[in-house]
Formats: sequence, structure tokens, C-alpha cells
Amino acid sequence: MRALAPDLQLDSAGTGGWHVGDPPYGPMQEAARARGIDLSDLRARQFMGADFDRFDLIIAMDAQNKADIERLRPAGNATPVRLMADTDVPDPYYTRDFEGALDLIEAAARRLLVDISPSQDR
Repeated sequence: MRALAPDLQLDSAGTGGWHVGDPPYGPMQEAARARGIDLSDLRARQFMGADFDRFDLIIAMDAQNKADIERLRPAGNATPVRLMADTDVPDPYYTRDFEGALDLIEAAARRLLVDISPSQDR
């Protein structure tokens, strides 16, 4: 997403805290690097309720993460939370399908950018 929309302020966070401070998983970095995407500067952080005030849109990779995020929503906050793709993005740590995950994420990112981009026809 950063490569597709460098003008947007983007961040990434997990709903669990077990990898806070760690870089992305090595095999995922390798798969991304093969596509010209450098993830080496990223470090894991945990999603917090304050993120609802920091961002205009929050994107979850699967339905369970979306539910976990919604549980942290501050009362009265209306920041939209939506799924990245039409289907859950499988965690490649478990599936070992790093290429498939990247294909799904890249296609979903392109669709998402079309959805959120201002259009003169709207």
C-alpha cells in the first residue's frame, strides 16, 4: 500500500502484542523483496483504542481481527473499520503461502485505493 500511495499516512499494527518491536517475518520479507517491496524498516506494534483518533480509516485483514479492533473502539467514535479484501487474508505464517498472501493484499490494496480516492464524478 505504501508503494501504491506514498502520499497517504499509513501504519500497521497487530491485535496481539506477542511480536511488538519485531521486524516482519523473514520469509515474508524475502517474498516482498522479490517484488521490490522493502519491509525491513517495519516493526510490529499493537493496535490501541487511540488509533481510532489517529486514523481516518482502519483496515483489518480478517473478520476476527476486525472484531478484536471493534472491541477497542472508544465510545462515540465513528472511524470506519473495514476488511482489506472481500475474503479473509490468510496468515502466511501458518499457510506458508507468502506469494498468495501478497497477491491478495496487492489486489485488495489497489481496489481499496480506488474506493477511497476522491473522484470528480462523485
